[in-house]
Amino acid sequence: MKKEHLPTKICPACKRPFSWRKKWEKNWDEVKYCSEKCRRNK
Repeated sequence: MKKEHLPTKICPACKRPFSWRKKWEKNWDEVKYCSEKCRRNK
């Protein structure tokens, strides 16, 4: 799949868009933050 066709979400902490990653394959629905830093600084 090409990168431009990957699903994206907006991080509620930094308000920037982030794309689907292979490591989130099984739990993409639960992913809310783009990084650990954003997750910690909610």
